[in-house]
Amino acid sequence: MQKHVKITAARGIVGGVLISAGLVGCTASGGVAESSSARWEVVWSDEFSGNALDRSKWLPEESCWGGGNNERQCYTDRPVNVSVADGKLKLTAIPEEFTGPMYPEGLGMDGPETGTQAYTSGKVRTRGLHAWKYGRFSARMKLPKGQGTWPAFWMMPEADHYGTWPLSGEIDIMEATNLGTPCDECQGGFESRTSAALHFGDHAPDNTYLFHKTEARPVDGPGDGWHTYTVEWADGVIQWFVDDEILMRVHEDQWFTGSNEAREGSAAPFDQPFYMMINLAVGGRLAEESNGRGFDPQAFPAEVLVDWVRVEQCVGDEETGRACLSDQAWNGQPRGPWEPEKQ
Repeated sequence: MQKHVKITAARGIVGGVLISAGLVGCTASGGVAESSSARWEVVWSDEFSGNALDRSKWLPEESCWGGGNNERQCYTDRPVNVSVADGKLKLTAIPEEFTGPMYPEGLGMDGPETGTQAYTSGKVRTRGLHAWKYGRFSARMKLPKGQGTWPAFWMMPEADHYGTWPLSGEIDIMEATNLGTPCDECQGGFESRTSAALHFGDHAPDNTYLFHKTEARPVDGPGDGWHTYTVEWADGVIQWFVDDEILMRVHEDQWFTGSNEAREGSAAPFDQPFYMMINLAVGGRLAEESNGRGFDPQAFPAEVLVDWVRVEQCVGDEETGRACLSDQAWNGQPRGPWEPEKQ
């Protein structure tokens, strides 16, 4: 049985919208109204203007364990996989046999010291350097095509305050798999969607998630042009955007943690500092079980390009960040197995 820890004492959900006196109100659209005095302000950014990765902002991950998803890459700290030039960060996945550290530093997993994979790729993280509680996190990116490509821009907790994954949560700002491959349910017949997701719950098999996908874009899709992927995260509310158009909104009554450490009235587990990551995975369960299924070696080499990454925080409401949230209407519902009314 799942341990469902979600108590909203001293706060309320009215019409699906979190309210707290003096900060946020309900709108006709069911969105979150902004305070007239609060504003987003950039507190951290990387424009990738140099000729090397700024290691005061990012560190490459080195690992060969497959990310827990049967991925086919070793992530390396080599310029062939992680590079900065012409104002862009480039993460490149290459077919080549490589042996490296099995697990990333700090993961704390037992097992062999090294692993070998048939591909290498790049992953950069702010872990151990920068982490934030609440804010607006954005990146302008161009994504690769091909069956087996899996780029992502996402966030994980700086410390496992509520326990190991997924008790402390995971915020996936953007994921894409198999762009440009045949897709029966996509307009135009080819995959051109990205997705947003929130992972939470208890230890497997009681872990769960919510997600939503963009509409297919047969023209200027994520593998053809530049697009901006954003999450706005505040106390009790998380909402996702693509090119400043809302994709998904999730409230605290829609997530939970199985941890006994969650205190009453908290928005646990999404009330602790998180760090950012950008990576290009090769294959793995999500990619290889979607679209035409399987893995296409002809899709590689492949690359993710990143123009910039920015973090903004809410000046005027540093405590909760809710006063800066966009109030765009969204009448959809997150998809996924987690249905609060059935718990």
